[in-house]
Amino acid sequence: MAKARRNLLAGRLAEHLVCAELARLELIATTFTHNVPFYDVIATDEECRSIPIQVKASRDKYWRTAADNWMHTTFIEDEKIQKFEGKKKLSTLSPLWVCVAVGASRIDDQFFIMTQDQLQEVVIRNYTQELDRLSGKRPKNWQALDSWWSTEDIATFKDNWQIVIDRLATTPPTV
Repeated sequence: MAKARRNLLAGRLAEHLVCAELARLELIATTFTHNVPFYDVIATDEECRSIPIQVKASRDKYWRTAADNWMHTTFIEDEKIQKFEGKKKLSTLSPLWVCVAVGASRIDDQFFIMTQDQLQEVVIRNYTQELDRLSGKRPKNWQALDSWWSTEDIATFKDNWQIVIDRLATTPPTV
């Protein structure tokens, strides 16, 4: 199976797995099949309170992103290095994030649920640690902005579904 198709199917599967887990919490949830910017799922409780959820899928224990989605960096061309210049202001929508490690079977699936700000901290920590380790010089392409995090980096958020309930409880009804 082609890698792009395999990744697309993992993303779709992860969105539906998240909806299934939300249904276990007695919430109504629906996917939008990547047609809405900034979130993939809406979760609604019996009080008609709704929250957006961004789903990120992985078939292994790593998720990838572009660092410039989360932070500001400066490129120093004559030295061919990068420098971290601070956090980026993110979407005011502030969806919850569910990182799904899609397993070989249902019992192997893992869910990590966190706020957008918490994930931003993880991405920045990993990226800046790598820059520090490499003295700011990315090995193959000094302007590369690839960043990643792993299940170990977000282990404290595993099965943190209570954050969904808590966020809904503080959200005004939409009706």
